[in-house]
Amino acid sequence: MIVQANKKEYYTLNEYFELEINSQERHEYIDGEIILMTGGTPNHNRIALNFSAAFNLAVKQQSYETFVAVQKLWIPKKRINTYPDVIVVEGEIQLQEGRRDTITNSFDDC
Repeated sequence: MIVQANKKEYYTLNEYFELEINSQERHEYIDGEIILMTGGTPNHNRIALNFSAAFNLAVKQQSYETFVAVQKLWIPKKRINTYPDVIVVEGEIQLQEGRRDTITNSFDDC
């Protein structure tokens, strides 16, 4: 796990990205802390798959796109970088500055 190896309590977002690129596991970044994401159970995965399929069908031919667990999401106001099970994005995808793998679309109300 990243945090144990480095024994540092708080990280910058850039430090997190650098560590995450080289990690065998996925981690969330929450306001300076790096937290190991646990693996999902088969039931958890079935539920996420069902939600993803339902959202994808519901927004078909509209200006929305559905993404699943391997897509990073940055919520600036909360300083959270995570891998949600399902993301539904309206309009054109907005990526975090300098990144090609992290969606930032309109989370102003969070």
